[in-house]
Amino acid sequence: MATSPGSEQLLRSAQLRVTRPRMAVLDAVHDHPHADTEQIIASVRTRLGDVSHQAVYDVLRALTSNGLVRRIQPSNSVARYEARVGDNHHHVVCRACGSIADVDCAVGETPCLTANDDHGFTIDEAEVIYWGTCPACAASSAPSS
Repeated sequence: MATSPGSEQLLRSAQLRVTRPRMAVLDAVHDHPHADTEQIIASVRTRLGDVSHQAVYDVLRALTSNGLVRRIQPSNSVARYEARVGDNHHHVVCRACGSIADVDCAVGETPCLTANDDHGFTIDEAEVIYWGTCPACAASSAPSS
């Protein structure tokens, strides 16, 4: 099984036991940014053979809890996972097909947005989701001349 460079090191740095399912899930998330659980399960099964849904869910929970993977869930969408963590980036979502892309923070430092009233919270992250139509969907819906 080929693994992403450093996946074993990432697990060890998070003080997680290095197992084949954990490495396969971490690699799947690195290989398929913004993948949903079903896509990750399919990728893991390609690498390892039969792996239960619950095993993948448990690994995703451990990776997310330990900051190795980020879980996002845009409105009206299933949860998706990405390996880009710790930089407070945002996302753009296509209203037509649901594709997701990363959007770097345009200005400022973490958080990118300053709350008008923080209600006493210590804010360490701001989440913004941009909505629109991706180029492929815009092209397919454009009137032909």
